[in-house]
Amino acid sequence: MKLYLDPGHGGSDPGARGNGINEKDIVLDIALRIRNTLLNDYKNVDVQMSRTSDSSKSLDQRTNEANSWGADYYLSIHCNAYNTSAQGYEDYIHNSLSNSSQTAAYRDILHAEINKVNELTNRGKKKANFHVLRETSMPAILTENGFIDNTHDANLMKKSSWREKVAQGHVNGLERAFNLQSKENDSGTIYKVIAGSFRSRENADERVAYLDSHGIESFVTTITTSGEQWYRVQAGAFSNRENAERRLNEVKNAGIEDAFIITENGNEDTSGYSILGQTFLSPELMNQYVKEIHVDAIELGNYYLTFGNYYGIRGDIAFAQAMHETDFLRFTGVVQLEQNNFCGLGATGPDNSGASFDTPREGVLAHMQHLFAYASTDSLPDEYPLVDPRFDMVTRGSGESWIALNGKWAVPGDNYGQNILSIYERMIQSTIQKLEEVFQDIQE
Repeated sequence: MKLYLDPGHGGSDPGARGNGINEKDIVLDIALRIRNTLLNDYKNVDVQMSRTSDSSKSLDQRTNEANSWGADYYLSIHCNAYNTSAQGYEDYIHNSLSNSSQTAAYRDILHAEINKVNELTNRGKKKANFHVLRETSMPAILTENGFIDNTHDANLMKKSSWREKVAQGHVNGLERAFNLQSKENDSGTIYKVIAGSFRSRENADERVAYLDSHGIESFVTTITTSGEQWYRVQAGAFSNRENAERRLNEVKNAGIEDAFIITENGNEDTSGYSILGQTFLSPELMNQYVKEIHVDAIELGNYYLTFGNYYGIRGDIAFAQAMHETDFLRFTGVVQLEQNNFCGLGATGPDNSGASFDTPREGVLAHMQHLFAYASTDSLPDEYPLVDPRFDMVTRGSGESWIALNGKWAVPGDNYGQNILSIYERMIQSTIQKLEEVFQDIQE
């Protein structure tokens, strides 16, 4: 992802002023923090800034530079000023754009993430005919991070810790909007949250039902210790230790005090999330998640649930795999939308875009059959015709977990399974957030 990052004003143009500080200084500090976090913590991100110091640059220079560079996204950072009493955060896209546009979809994600951390009044999502929104050839947003002439907002702006929070909120929004991948887990380490181990499968299933009643997704895995089989309840697998600890706290707050985290090396361990298993997320939640990123995405959730249940495959994680392969159904790689190939079957490069299927339903069916080939040595059930053209090329049972697909489904694909699980983790977190919002609405 190529980001053009534009801290407003600079040089002879101080921007808004108030309470002893200048807009140009505040926004430059926030922008530099955004740039540094993106470049240090994420893969495949390129950032170009309109300025990295207190220098002048015209609006035409900024937008021409972004257009010539071929940026994927234009992010302009500003602070506001009005009458000393106005305060809060707002952001803008161009007034010619509809609320269903891709630019609006990106804006919705950033707006939500920034408002989670900025300690400012939410003034809403707005539109305007600003130069940087009008003259850019890529999606663009302008964020107004508080009113510099308001005492409350200015006191926050003066704090380095607040500027760091605001920068991180922007980064979190970009991560979600563009599916940015973290560098921190190149080792393949997976942190699993364990919410109980039982000799009885019935007791394990009761624990899963209890967690589900508290809005926490979990499932049962089996382990053998000293020759005895145990049923372990797993409430998540995360590539990020902080996210695992956050889930652990949620589990403990639900009353499971004996929950704990185990650490496994994903490049060596193939237990992980198994490919075979129950689908937990509904089609509506799957479709809703991808539409938060790509508003025009076709709806595939029902197919992944139906064929997942039939073949005994985790259809929601298969859906996450499809999002990884297709860039959230935007098809920015060699495979195109009209191929109905959602998992990259047979695609090897620009000269070979892989298999094509007549309908989206058939494309999902082929995907699930290919997963079945990896995950099971059983004969393929015969209710549906075999449409996977590469089914017989798979060494049957050679990939029982998503991490075991590393280097098999994708080459070299050292973190292929982890990337799929990372997307699935975000789907779960998005679902939890929605449930919390519904619960809050009910309380209010």
